[in-house]
Amino acid sequence: MDSQHLSQDEFFDRLAELFNRRKGSDHGAIHLTQKRLTYAQDCPPPTADNPFPDLNPGKPIPVIVRASNGKSKRERDEKVNLCTVVQPQDLEDFYTRYADVCKAGMTALKPRDRSKKKAKAKKKKAVS
Repeated sequence: MDSQHLSQDEFFDRLAELFNRRKGSDHGAIHLTQKRLTYAQDCPPPTADNPFPDLNPGKPIPVIVRASNGKSKRERDEKVNLCTVVQPQDLEDFYTRYADVCKAGMTALKPRDRSKKKAKAKKKKAVS
C-alpha cells in the first residue's frame, strides 16, 4: 500500500475486510498498533540553564492507528498495511467504532491451537 493515510471510514471498511479474509483460516495474524503522532512538534532544545526542557506538548497530539495482516512466508496473500490519523477531538468516537469492528472481527477468527505447546512444556517439566 502507498504511504497515504486512509479516511476513518475507509480504514474501518478495509479493517473489516482484513478480519473477514482471516475467518476460519488455519494461520495468519492481524497486527494492530496505535502511537502518538509526534513528528513536527516544536520541542525546545536543551540549553546550559535548562539541560532537560519540558517535552510535554502544550496541546493534544493526534494518534496514528495501523493494521497489518503480518504476511508470513507460508501465505500467498499480499501484505496489507492500513493506517489512519485520528485527531484528539475525534478519539472517543473513533475508539468506540474501532472496538466494535475489532470485536466483530475477532469473534470470527479461529483460536490459536496451543495444546501441542502446552503438552511439550508439560513433558519437559516432568523430565526435569
